[in-house]
Amino acid sequence: MIEIEAIRHRVETNTILHELSLNLGEGRIGIIGANGSGKSTFARLLNGLILPSAGRVRVHGHDTRAAGDVVRALVGFVFQNPDHQIVYPIVEEDVGFGLRNAGLRGDALSCAVTEALESFGLTEKRNQPAHLLSGGEKQLLALAGILALAPRVVVLDEPTALLDLRNRRKIARILADLPQQVVLVTHDLDMLDGFDRVLVFDSGRIVADDTPARAIAHYIRLMEA
Repeated sequence: MIEIEAIRHRVETNTILHELSLNLGEGRIGIIGANGSGKSTFARLLNGLILPSAGRVRVHGHDTRAAGDVVRALVGFVFQNPDHQIVYPIVEEDVGFGLRNAGLRGDALSCAVTEALESFGLTEKRNQPAHLLSGGEKQLLALAGILALAPRVVVLDEPTALLDLRNRRKIARILADLPQQVVLVTHDLDMLDGFDRVLVFDSGRIVADDTPARAIAHYIRLMEA
């Protein structure tokens, strides 16, 4: 359960998010809106990457202001550009980075890295330089590194924006099979097929919170107005 209570967010004199209060219960949640509508800022608030100017965000009872490390263990975040997330030069080292920080060592670490690589079809790439991977493979590596840590929620900020159709579909299939709750920011409306709920952002406000079909219809009308 992620609870958002009367949050506002400003950068200098610019209001990015106006007062928002809602609960993100269970299920797969999509977030859509025009560029600059506040959706990416909202997503970063969910695991404490940024803190609201006012109000609070609580994840399973933990406030992002007071318990950021706990929240980030519960909520994994995947960026649009995997190059912003991949920190080690070799594929297996990058997957192991978060696991080592979580305390795994020796055989336990090796087994966890191997399992993560196998899950995302990256076993043959484990000893290759990460920067030589294709765009789709880099996004899979970013996902593998986050999901190896077994967060309860995965927030993704436009993870398919830089990918071709084949890799977009691959990421969509992976997300559909995840046991974790998924919160997905996207411009690719087809990615929301089968989701439980979609939030529509406009000028820092949530203007629709509904089923995918109704929320997407509202968004299209908004874009056509």
